[in-house]
Amino acid sequence: MPENATEVKGAVQINPQEDIYLLSFVTDERTAVEMAEDLRPEQPLRIRNQDLPPSTKLFGHLGLAEPQSEKGARWAGVCPPCVGDSRRSEVQWIEIHVLGLDADTTRVYLQAF
Repeated sequence: MPENATEVKGAVQINPQEDIYLLSFVTDERTAVEMAEDLRPEQPLRIRNQDLPPSTKLFGHLGLAEPQSEKGARWAGVCPPCVGDSRRSEVQWIEIHVLGLDADTTRVYLQAF
């Protein structure tokens, strides 16, 4: 968690096969991008098709809009075991969404299972 993070929200959705971990916070753009790069995704942050509805509504539980539905949200995903990231050996997949709120602040959404 970045030291300058504000509006921190998190939850765990318990499921029979795999739990889903959610974390969201607000920080500056540079920190958000550095966090995404530190995940070691195969591709950098990019905008995905905004016309697709989210497959599940997870961040709504935290009082937030789903990041996939937010215009301008950038996305990256990574399989930590696939890229040899032993720091995150407890999860099989991590998604990060980064959404610029204004010139100084960016909301980060993290989802892992």
